[in-house]
Amino acid sequence: MWTVVESPIGPLRIVEQAGAITAIEFSPFRDNDGRPRGLQADDAPVLKEAVRQLAAYFAGDRAGFDLPLNPVGSEWQRAVWAQLLKIDYGETASYGEIAGRLGKTNAASRAVGTANGSNPIPIVIPCHRVIGADGTLTGYAGGIERKQALLELEQDALF
Repeated sequence: MWTVVESPIGPLRIVEQAGAITAIEFSPFRDNDGRPRGLQADDAPVLKEAVRQLAAYFAGDRAGFDLPLNPVGSEWQRAVWAQLLKIDYGETASYGEIAGRLGKTNAASRAVGTANGSNPIPIVIPCHRVIGADGTLTGYAGGIERKQALLELEQDALF
């Protein structure tokens, strides 16, 4: 099941399967990527709660999410995504720092970046909080403009 919600960074499609969020997609939406989505169900309880929490996040009234999540990925990807959930609201971490937290050397930074870019539940699993070692905004599946907007939103809400 899925629903679409308007946001300051454009429409977002939220996908739920078996009672858990499996994806948040940026527009323009791609329907032929092989991901199961099912039918539109704007009144599904988990989707309604995700919409409510995202609205509070974008209003600057929510720093974290309390949603059932089931991102589909490899063991490595899921390990990276678990580390992303540990980056506090308004904070950032480098790809190398994430690699280190996983017991890997800085050489694994590229693999962290690849897993980060494959995150199917952006915003809620905050891949936008991962930046280059020199503090630059590097790659984001939703585009650098969205990454910058999300980081600015969090900074503005803190002050």
